[in-house]
Amino acid sequence: MTQRWGLTLPLPGLPLADHEELVRRAEAAGYTDLWSGETNGADGFTPLALSAAWTERARLGTGIVGVFQRGPALLAQEAAALADASRGRFVLGIGSSSDRIVEGWNGIPFERPLSRVRETLDFLSTALEGERTASGFKLETAPAQRVPIVLAALRGGMLDLAVERADGAFTNFLPLGGLSRVTARLEGAHEGFELLCRFFCLPGERQAVEPLARFMFSSYITVPVYAAFYRWLGYGDEIDAMVAAWEAGDRQAAAAAAPWELIEDTFVFGEPERIKERIAAFVAGGITLPILTPITTPDKMGETIAALAP
Repeated sequence: MTQRWGLTLPLPGLPLADHEELVRRAEAAGYTDLWSGETNGADGFTPLALSAAWTERARLGTGIVGVFQRGPALLAQEAAALADASRGRFVLGIGSSSDRIVEGWNGIPFERPLSRVRETLDFLSTALEGERTASGFKLETAPAQRVPIVLAALRGGMLDLAVERADGAFTNFLPLGGLSRVTARLEGAHEGFELLCRFFCLPGERQAVEPLARFMFSSYITVPVYAAFYRWLGYGDEIDAMVAAWEAGDRQAAAAAAPWELIEDTFVFGEPERIKERIAAFVAGGITLPILTPITTPDKMGETIAALAP
């Protein structure tokens, strides 16, 4: 089986209107998948809707959209629309998102995330089959082909739910040293189950990338759900000083306290061949779909995507 190879959309620093050429070139270069991110830039569906028209073969996935910010019926509608627009190339990636995004930015209580995801899964599994849900909702037109569902899953309970009910699990900011803890939780998964992981690729050596890497690591891993993830992986002692500084409001101290060995184990740096070798180690450890996020300037994005192609 050919190794799947993904690219994150939207591409950092580029307007969506300028994506077409690069998306077409990525598909031609061998990227098999395009997966959207959804934080504080574009939403998770719009870049894929555009890419459905720009591509012919690439699989398109939301990586991920939150179940708190959208009602389940709207999620089913959006998934059905993208499945239709892409002629069956769409995968719906859903998750609880984070307390910072859900509660902090959207003013929605971040309560019972595991239960909320399970309930949404129940709804979607019925709705996307064209059946009427318990709430009375029924899609006007069901997808012509089954829409796979992948769960954003960091720790035990969500990983267990993914194995039980979904087609794959989507992880993020995963250190190579923690990969075996995740894969151990996936034992018993059905054949074809996928483990997806997003990789932040910073071309350049430590001196050039360290300030940005420290900022990114400290701003993400201090989010409570990610701090809990790293503690679950066994890295609590390593992140304690960084989290304490962040919670005290000292962003510079938090970045300075970010543990470099963990940053190196999580991000991928260096020349393109070194980046690909590093990702190969994750694939050997059980990642079935690496999804690359090139962190570079817009003028170098095209050559970076080409250099990181499979």
